[in-house]
Amino acid sequence: MWAASCLASCCAACTCGLCTSVASGVSRRSARLAYCGLFALSLIVSWILREFAAPLLEKLPWINTSSETLPTEWYQTSAVLRVSLGNFLFFTIFALIMIGVKDQNDRRDSWHHGGWIVKLVVWALLIVLMFFLPNVVVTIYATLSKFGSGLFLLVQVMLLLDFTHTWNDAWVEKDEQKWYIALLAVSVICYIATYSFSGVLFMWFNPSGQDCGLNIFFIVMTMILALAFAIIALHPKVNGSLLPASVISVYCAYLCYSGLSSEPRDYACNGLHNHSKSVSIGTLVLGMLTTVLSVVYSAVRAGSSTTFLSPPSSPKTGSSKPLIESGDMESGKDDSKAADAQPVSYSYTFFHLIFALASMYSAMLLTGWTSSTSGSSELIDVGWTSVWVRVCTEWVTAALYVWTLVAPLVLPDREFS
Repeated sequence: MWAASCLASCCAACTCGLCTSVASGVSRRSARLAYCGLFALSLIVSWILREFAAPLLEKLPWINTSSETLPTEWYQTSAVLRVSLGNFLFFTIFALIMIGVKDQNDRRDSWHHGGWIVKLVVWALLIVLMFFLPNVVVTIYATLSKFGSGLFLLVQVMLLLDFTHTWNDAWVEKDEQKWYIALLAVSVICYIATYSFSGVLFMWFNPSGQDCGLNIFFIVMTMILALAFAIIALHPKVNGSLLPASVISVYCAYLCYSGLSSEPRDYACNGLHNHSKSVSIGTLVLGMLTTVLSVVYSAVRAGSSTTFLSPPSSPKTGSSKPLIESGDMESGKDDSKAADAQPVSYSYTFFHLIFALASMYSAMLLTGWTSSTSGSSELIDVGWTSVWVRVCTEWVTAALYVWTLVAPLVLPDREFS
């Protein structure tokens, strides 16, 4: 229940931020959070329509085209996918429009930050129009969303890596003993949590009397990866730190749990089958909360000199601090008419693409990756597709983190900052 409250609070805060921005005008800084509010609003609309729109969709002849009686879950999935498609088109259109914006004198810069009443109207119209599309379009979008969701998970991993390295660098730069002690304490706590949680996973997903070799493999692999992270990070030739290794270990343990808890409820090795509804809702809320935090972090972190969101024209001085903290770049004063135009601090195109991909991923979470194997509308994000998506994401996360550590050794002629 606490997770649901956190998600609701996060979505409500973002949505309220959007309403405030529309009412009082949007500054360059708050525009990013306003987009987060719009995304959070789409999640709320998807959730509401998933729960209540099925009876209405059954009465629409261009949606209910089957001669047979379709299950309620089919209409719920269709409602979520149509909202997601509208949201995806909205952000994709903006991503295309913003291609090539390099400085604040570009007229499209004002389109990105202003016109929120128009944006809300366009967004709402797109959502409504999606419910007039034939089912085949929604089916194609559902297929594409699986690939788009994979890309978003990759972006999510990159953002996590950026966050952990930024956190570590911020504390190391203070160069005080208390901060080094804090780094060690947090690292130790994270590792204790990782291995303790792995032990709990053995109890939940390896019931006595069952041959659960696959589950054991997943859990043991997670524990081995956590140990490998620490060994590689602390190697004398590697310029690593224990904090990022410990945080990535906790995230990998969470992904392992998320994958195992998504196993079919009739699978003998899923020890949580007696709590299927609560586990499904909990997995959904945690997934949604992670998604919202990812897009919020991408909005706030966009413009860092170390992130892939920076366009070629943005200043790259090697500083680890994001440009969002720069008073010159984020001041409310209008300096766009100055002789030397200020470059934009982040790529608007990639910024909107993250939201577009997040729209696909949130739809997959709400529909169980469009799989009906659960047999119940109350079971969300359940099935072997969900299991392997989570497990593969864990392994990709591990591979990317290890690569950030060994890349300077493998490619010594290249500069990594």
